[in-house]
Amino acid sequence: MTRFLLPLAAFLALTIALAAGLRHDPRELPSPLVGKPAPAFSLPLLEPEGRTLAAADMRGKVWLLNVWASWCAACRTEHPVLVDFAARSHVPLYGLNYKDETGAARDWLQRMGNPYAASLVDADGRVGIDYGVYGVPETFVIDQSGVVRYRQAGPVTREVLERKLMPLIEQLEKSGDGHA
Repeated sequence: MTRFLLPLAAFLALTIALAAGLRHDPRELPSPLVGKPAPAFSLPLLEPEGRTLAAADMRGKVWLLNVWASWCAACRTEHPVLVDFAARSHVPLYGLNYKDETGAARDWLQRMGNPYAASLVDADGRVGIDYGVYGVPETFVIDQSGVVRYRQAGPVTREVLERKLMPLIEQLEKSGDGHA
């Protein structure tokens, strides 16, 4: 009798674990960076060539960092939302072009529109690793003090923009000190 109970117990435990996992939204990946200083970087710009930009250059303002690549299908889905956001918002959106060919990235922005105040070249993906990027696209909201306040894994949709990003940005700007 016990030889039948052991497989049944294992099956029930596996079923319970699977059910618990299915209730979790896979787009809600926890980030150890939220509430901590954004990783420092100094990277070359996609355009114009020869210039660099550092995370420290954005101190004193709320800004977004969007990790993208021309080879990313989900980036194509979110791109119109980012173009619209950039056109109607004063909050700077910076791109982190992740493990991409610079020529392909430039062509992609020329065809699709460029929502970025600047796009940084992360050719080897090291800055992406520092930010804990699981895959593209990912977007980070960073406050005036340089602290990561939110991470969106996956595409920014209109719903995410309206329900999560914009309220957080408004709250951070009202607080003025970066502590929302």
